[in-house]
Amino acid sequence: MAKISMRVNGQAVTGEAEGRTLLVDFLRGGLGLTGTHVGCDTSQCGACVVHVNGAAVKSCTMFAAECEDADVLTIEGMADPGGALSPIQQAFQDHHGLQCGFCTPGMVMSAAALLQENPKPTEAEIRTYLEGNICRCTGYHNIVKAILAASGQETETIAAE
Repeated sequence: MAKISMRVNGQAVTGEAEGRTLLVDFLRGGLGLTGTHVGCDTSQCGACVVHVNGAAVKSCTMFAAECEDADVLTIEGMADPGGALSPIQQAFQDHHGLQCGFCTPGMVMSAAALLQENPKPTEAEIRTYLEGNICRCTGYHNIVKAILAASGQETETIAAE
């Protein structure tokens, strides 16, 4: 077992993990942050997306030890300290960008990364960016609508799929 230290959602944390422990397992089992979901374990679904040093990564493809001294942001860190939802989370709620909710943490984290890179993406750019995230319930229409709303853009003109 190795000692691992990082900052998660702005707080310094230390835990122990084997060298083969994936970041998603360290977050969920080691730190009790279960908002990051394990969907496929093969980097196909995007349910496990978190930010490491500002970049969106699929935490099922990264070892926890690789995050030594890193800044990690999970879905739990998206809301403000008082519990108010972030603008992206609120837009997902307001525009029904979720159904079962399983993919939602990864979608929100991917949306946050997209809006950081491109504050006013087009519908096509959003759809392209989300290609690494799978939702089996929504058909993506309301997810795209939510991301457009979070970016401050009009959502009435989205073409239905």
